[in-house]
Amino acid sequence: MVNFELDKLKHTTSGNFFLMAGPCAIEGEEIAMRIAERIVTLTDQLEIPFIFKGSYRKANRSKGDSFTGIGDEKALKILEKVGKTFGVPTVTDIHESAEAAMAAAYVDVLQIPAFLCRQTDLLIAAAKTGKVVNVKKGQFLSAGSMRFAVDKIYEAGNKRVILTDRGNTFGYQDLIVDYRGLPEMQSFGVPVVMDVTHSLQQPNQSSGVTGGKPELIETIAKAAIAVGADGLFIETHPDPAHAKSDGANMLHLDLLEQLLVKLIKIRKAVV
Repeated sequence: MVNFELDKLKHTTSGNFFLMAGPCAIEGEEIAMRIAERIVTLTDQLEIPFIFKGSYRKANRSKGDSFTGIGDEKALKILEKVGKTFGVPTVTDIHESAEAAMAAAYVDVLQIPAFLCRQTDLLIAAAKTGKVVNVKKGQFLSAGSMRFAVDKIYEAGNKRVILTDRGNTFGYQDLIVDYRGLPEMQSFGVPVVMDVTHSLQQPNQSSGVTGGKPELIETIAKAAIAVGADGLFIETHPDPAHAKSDGANMLHLDLLEQLLVKLIKIRKAVV
């Protein structure tokens, strides 16, 4: 694991945004290391602070036979190896209070999934590990209501909080991003991230597999940087069509460099 200060993510020496990126789920060691190596190379060159993301288990699946993981300990050890090998912090999501301490032994940031952002016991358990806690805003909540999630973590004795927007429910099978929410959540004094790829999901498909609009990844990312997001969350994979989870809305790994270069130009223009 890597010790890092949260303030460095908001006030980077390069002036860039920070990036949370990686595959949706940990599918195996070889592919996780390959993705991490590629992103580390890019972010080092571009001076973008980087946190490697990978879910050790996918608890929220539409269908009972959907991929959920390769085994908790196995996946967490891969996340730990990524962090140690490349010297970068890592983040994974947790789903129940009992998972907080387990995951905290392997990663630097604990992520609270959007559907669980109001679960008080889960937030408190994450807070008490002392790790940075990244809370995703529920699709069903206003930006202002995320103040209460921050308060719960603060009251548990942890001031290391990130908030992440991932769109708002719009009808039954679509999401829409309200960019007014980013500065509103920043007013709470915490770094705010735009989850670009999950904001382009199309949930509740009749097939039982979530769809997506990856062709709009650049659009969402550009707008977030223009508005002043502190960081971006992007799931990426060398072969999204065959990814075991959320392939429909992931960015192809080969497209990441050109996107980041464009975003840096926008960042420089608006700061």
